[in-house]
Amino acid sequence: MKLAILLLGAFLSLNLFAGDIVGKWKTIDDKTKLPKSVVEITQAADGTYIGKVIKIFGEDQNPKCEACEGALKGRPIIGMQIITGMKKEGDEFKGGTIFDPKENKTYKCILKVEGTNLSVRGYIGISLIGRTQTWTSFQE
Repeated sequence: MKLAILLLGAFLSLNLFAGDIVGKWKTIDDKTKLPKSVVEITQAADGTYIGKVIKIFGEDQNPKCEACEGALKGRPIIGMQIITGMKKEGDEFKGGTIFDPKENKTYKCILKVEGTNLSVRGYIGISLIGRTQTWTSFQE
């Protein structure tokens, strides 16, 4: 009986943390299917979730945001916050945005953990019009 209670407690505690987006995620290029960058997602002081680029794969290890306008023009992409304002709603994180520095575009965003992957949906208007990427958990 004690073993059953112990196992139930362990199972419930694991489920409390299931679906947590906090961590490092490797992004994959849609066309080449090669690793593109690493985005670290953290919880901000206001309780929302944010993500910033912490690593770039490929030849240019310190790219600048040439497509960006205004204050972001020419700024390094490493260190750039690209996910803002995400809030947990059930098993998804919604209500925020994701910024694509290559295209200088901001999209509404839905994030959802699926096993060791993160489903990242960027969209305009309604969530039916957009695209989904799968990011993988990144361990250094």
